[in-house]
Amino acid sequence: MDEPFVGLDPKAAHILKEMMREHCNNGGAIFFSTHVLEVAEKLCDKVAIIKQGKLVKIGTMEEVKGDDSLEEVFLELEAE
Repeated sequence: MDEPFVGLDPKAAHILKEMMREHCNNGGAIFFSTHVLEVAEKLCDKVAIIKQGKLVKIGTMEEVKGDDSLEEVFLELEAE
């Protein structure tokens, strides 16, 4: 899914998030891209950050962000 929450009103976004969680809780997986890092941080178990077409960070959410927020990690990578 590419930016699945763009253009959705808050109720529709909430319903989609519930559907995504249910799918994953039932053993499925979803690959989606987003620039809304707070959404990724709340929904994802694993995360990958791509910079200029190259995979620069990948792992579980805890491995990638450590004690920082995903936004802080992203901004640090952008500064490099």
